[in-house]
Amino acid sequence: MDYEFFMRIALKEAIKSLKSEDVPIGAIVVKDGRIISRAHNEVEKRGDATAHAELLAIGKAIKKVGYKHLLDCTVFTTLEPCPMCAGALVLARVKTVVYSAKDPKAGAGGSVLNILSHPKLNHRIEVVSGILEEESSSLLKDFFNKLRQNNE
Repeated sequence: MDYEFFMRIALKEAIKSLKSEDVPIGAIVVKDGRIISRAHNEVEKRGDATAHAELLAIGKAIKKVGYKHLLDCTVFTTLEPCPMCAGALVLARVKTVVYSAKDPKAGAGGSVLNILSHPKLNHRIEVVSGILEEESSSLLKDFFNKLRQNNE
């Protein structure tokens, strides 16, 4: 599977978050080499703290496959999943998570916590990190720099 190809699509999805002043994070779900869902952060747009890109993409993918588990699916996300999203990915039984930038404050894919591969949970996810990390990190840094400038 071409991780960079799919991560570039997730990054394009992340850019859509900027229209609603949401943190630019994008996620896609891939099954059998085909994208079955895509989403971007809509927390500000919806006024819903749970409207993270990963959760929205999982929900759409579940509807598409018609089953609660996303077996043999790979989720590409531009930022390491938070604990909420990591828990949802485990419960959805995703096979692999590929993320771009690490989240040193709330990452649950190995940075702060390791929910995705925790040995006590009933499902462990293969994790691939650092794919197009610089592009994703730059997008996030630019967003937060502009946010700080607007709040000064």
